[in-house]
Amino acid sequence: MPMTATATATTDPICGMTVDPATAIHVDREGETFYFCSEHCRKKFLSKLAAVTRGERSAASAPTSDKTIYTCPMHPEVRQDHPGACPKCGMALEPDTATAGADGEENAELRNMTRHFCIGAVLAIPVFVLAMTHLIPVLGRQSWADGQASRWIQFALTIPVVWWAGWPFLQRGWRSVVTLHLNMFTLIAIGVGAAFLFSSVSMLVPGLFPHSMEHHGELPIYFEAGAVIVVLVLLGQVLELRARSRTGSAITALLNLAPPTARQVMPEGDHEVPLDRVKVGDWLRVVPGDKVPVDGEVVEGHSSVDESMITGEPLPMEKSVGDKVTGGTVNGSGSFVMRAERVGSDTLLGQIVTMVADAQRSRAPIQGLADRVAGVFVPTVLAVSVVTFTLWFWLGPEPRLAHAIVNAVAVLIIACPCALGLATPMSVMVGVGRGAREGVLVKNAEVLEFLEKVTTLVVDKTGTLTEGKPKIVDILPVGGFDKKEMLRLTASLEQNSEHPLSAAIVRGAKEQSLPLEAVKDFRSVTAGGVVGIVAGRAVIIGKPDFLRNEKITGLEPLEASAVKLQEEGKTAMFVAIDGNLAGIVAVADPIKATTAEAISDLHSLGLKVVMLTGDNRRTAAAVAKTLGLDGVEAEVEPAGKVAHIKKLREAGGHVAMAGDGINDAPALGEADVGIAMGTGADVAMQIAGITLVKGDLRGIARAIRLSHATMRNIRQNLFFAFLYNALGIPIAAGGLYPFFGLLLSPIIAGAAMSLSSVSVISNALRLRHVGL
Repeated sequence: MPMTATATATTDPICGMTVDPATAIHVDREGETFYFCSEHCRKKFLSKLAAVTRGERSAASAPTSDKTIYTCPMHPEVRQDHPGACPKCGMALEPDTATAGADGEENAELRNMTRHFCIGAVLAIPVFVLAMTHLIPVLGRQSWADGQASRWIQFALTIPVVWWAGWPFLQRGWRSVVTLHLNMFTLIAIGVGAAFLFSSVSMLVPGLFPHSMEHHGELPIYFEAGAVIVVLVLLGQVLELRARSRTGSAITALLNLAPPTARQVMPEGDHEVPLDRVKVGDWLRVVPGDKVPVDGEVVEGHSSVDESMITGEPLPMEKSVGDKVTGGTVNGSGSFVMRAERVGSDTLLGQIVTMVADAQRSRAPIQGLADRVAGVFVPTVLAVSVVTFTLWFWLGPEPRLAHAIVNAVAVLIIACPCALGLATPMSVMVGVGRGAREGVLVKNAEVLEFLEKVTTLVVDKTGTLTEGKPKIVDILPVGGFDKKEMLRLTASLEQNSEHPLSAAIVRGAKEQSLPLEAVKDFRSVTAGGVVGIVAGRAVIIGKPDFLRNEKITGLEPLEASAVKLQEEGKTAMFVAIDGNLAGIVAVADPIKATTAEAISDLHSLGLKVVMLTGDNRRTAAAVAKTLGLDGVEAEVEPAGKVAHIKKLREAGGHVAMAGDGINDAPALGEADVGIAMGTGADVAMQIAGITLVKGDLRGIARAIRLSHATMRNIRQNLFFAFLYNALGIPIAAGGLYPFFGLLLSPIIAGAAMSLSSVSVISNALRLRHVGL
């Protein structure tokens, strides 16, 4: 956008210094020009815009409204346009879209909970110390330590701890009762509220209770229980929120791959603009060392581009006019101008970010087990708490009411199902992030669960097992023809053909720097071959029958050689020059260097690998034999691939399908798990449950190991959560008292409840370092 000419001095928006527009550095933003005194101020201004830009780019799944949508990790159907707590489980809502702050800003909910925890802890520690003075020899002998002053100090300090620091829990607990969605906060609110209200009534209206409840002439108070439980729950929330924020590190790293600005080419010169200003069709200049801003095509210049973030290849790729470039890749020493073709969330990087974010919020089917248990768990715990209170009140030792309240509260606190609720989503979030770091993009949690059960992998050949780029592998001249001259004439003729094998021949000639000639009288016969005049010489290329129809003789000896080449997976094309047989040019689609290792890995995991391809039987059989595949079906149409996968599934197998082309899309959808090569067609990636960014089959073995590790982690978490509640509730209810005379303090119950959540979170975070 052109800079507005003005002679009036203006102000630097960063430092406030007065600058002259005629000489100042400037940036255009939404029709307005900003001027800066120095490059430092300009960069600071752009870095602030970058946070907003990234947030706008990543909102692929947001509605048309500009507002950020917040959703619950455990209940994705809960969506609202402002932060808050889930009305079903009470968990803090998260932004529906991934964002990257300029300085790694912490989550607002995490900051809020941290503030509540710190202030609550400062106030709760004196309450706990005063309540425990009888256990501290030095303080226990002081008259004030166990007197009215101590009790009133505890009362005064506990009020802000419970009613301010613990207000988020009380609020969520009340909402759960009103909406009849009982959850962990229901139990916390009732437990803390009961402890505080009983103690407050004991302080303010002691005459309501019988003298039999008094201990040394005073009614018991449990302010320390309410205060410390609030602080422990806050600590658990802080640890949980921090862990959840760390699971987003994969998304943050991906978002930061894109530059915050782009150099837009305009008639009056280049202008640096924020990335969100770039539109499809814009021309952008990429200078040495810059990151490519968006996906597009080179229209001017040439350079080498580091595409390791997409392909995994360490060597830069040469780019010239007509070549495609991908946003987030790094330009080398050259400079080029590109035309923007996909911007914002439509870029490959934007699609990857969206896939990872959606997958982290998804739910595995196994989560249904936890949901069903939690649905009946809270009402059951409330009933157990009531029974505990009743039994202690009628059958327990004096002071009965005090014992009844303390044990009922302990049951409520220790039974909080937060560990149960975190078991699945934490493992999924960490597992999906771990996969993204390895170039394995998982669409949703359901895919991870299905992938663990896969017994058969069906693969396409071209572009999956092979490179998908045919090249010349053999040139067999006869009759005294020179190999290079035959290739030069053949490539000159083939440059007029649109057949994929023709492109391979032309590419082979260019790699040898052979000059290509113009063609006259070019003629192409479908499924036959091509004919033309090159540099005054008649050239014919095609199948043997095609050459015979063109009056070429003596083909029989070479046909035996052609059969041998086909058995090796090569395609043989016969060449005649000036009416005489010149030889054979053999083209093949090379097997990827990593494919053999990938097949070996998959076999070691117990999978059968079957190839379905539309290629001819000889070529397919040669590839299958080379790689040691368990089965092969050749000359199969897309509908045939779907039918074959159905047959495998009906036989009781769990089938995954790996492919890269549009023709593979139906089969990818039919399989239990579809796996797309990230180097292939967009439609394949959209249908597939897993995308391998690098297009490397070894990623399938990594994905399977990831699924095994994630599902094992989920089962461990669920086991810990169930075991914890199974053991904790009877102890909290007083199960040890008849045998050992021991009761579980609500404080210990609160610590145990928080510890269970921390153990689940810690176990899930181990997935970040699992070997794939």
